[in-house]
Amino acid sequence: MVNKSRILEEFCILVGIDALSYQEREIADILKIYLTELGFEVKEDNAGTFYAGNCGNIYGYLAGDLKEDPLLFSAHMDTVGPGHNKKAVVHEDGKITSDGNTVLGADDLSGIVAILEAVRTIKEGGLSHRSIEVLFPIAEEVYIRGSEVFDYNIIKSKEAYVLDLSGPVGTAALSAPTLVSFTAQIQGKSAHAGFAPELGINAIAVAAQAIGLIKQGRIDDETTVNIGLIEGGKARNIVSDQCILKGEIRSLTHDKALSEGKNIERIFSDITAQNHATLDFSTEFGCLSYKVEEKHRVVRRFQKVCDELGYDTQLTSTFGGSDNNNFMRHGITGIVIACGMNQVHSCDEYTHIDELVKCANIVVKLMTQT
Repeated sequence: MVNKSRILEEFCILVGIDALSYQEREIADILKIYLTELGFEVKEDNAGTFYAGNCGNIYGYLAGDLKEDPLLFSAHMDTVGPGHNKKAVVHEDGKITSDGNTVLGADDLSGIVAILEAVRTIKEGGLSHRSIEVLFPIAEEVYIRGSEVFDYNIIKSKEAYVLDLSGPVGTAALSAPTLVSFTAQIQGKSAHAGFAPELGINAIAVAAQAIGLIKQGRIDDETTVNIGLIEGGKARNIVSDQCILKGEIRSLTHDKALSEGKNIERIFSDITAQNHATLDFSTEFGCLSYKVEEKHRVVRRFQKVCDELGYDTQLTSTFGGSDNNNFMRHGITGIVIACGMNQVHSCDEYTHIDELVKCANIVVKLMTQT
């Protein structure tokens, strides 16, 4: 159905474009040209101005000739680091990697390429299709900031397919977690570590005591906790008067995430009080959890398409947030589908040309399904 060599060529070209979060200008300009050439009405919003970025979200609308409801397809433009001077290396077996010094950027260029190739295939084949909306957000990798400030009054679709999932193509995530970031800033009292340590309150020691009481890792089947950053102290011979810790909570159940956040705050509060230190504790939502039922037509349509193509289907949950979290908040029922990315957020990231082709085939069928 789709052009394998064209997919490969376009993927390699786009990989060579730097597009770190808030720095998506170059790839956005190219995508705007591509979409315009394909007949889309294209708009760019001012999302970047909210974050001192150089680019906005890219939206496109293509009217269809089928009476079916329009569908939204989305894949984000930004990549994580190291992402400067990326290069796609195509191996004899069809595997595609970076040169080992950067991420590949299959997260989420594999999704972008699949969407573009699907539309090209439809155009070339003169295929009847639904009205198609595309949204290529900025800053997904930094807690879905681009789609957070998008004007959803523009969107006509009630259902979406977000191409932003690892695993074999044919996999779809129907639920995703609430993500709560927290920061605990402990204020102690400095003193000379040799002459008068008893006059100080060691904020690092207070933090360590609190950390020892916080369960980390997988709390239960649907909740995780992690403290990922800690900093404090001024010198080896000074009792540290400050320590800052940053962590996150993820749960497929929103109330569990809130409850665990309150529990962590209580532990820090109790321990700092016991040690006569002070605490400044704050939280911030990265995304809100959702769940789509298997019987929903957005899921059934995906399963039907995969069956018609002979692809195995697997329905799952993900502990990663995506732009779909924001879509669901705004009344657009979506699922996140695998698009050929593997070992993302690492220099070992890879994809495979056959997976890119399979994903593009799925998108063609979704766009033309009656």
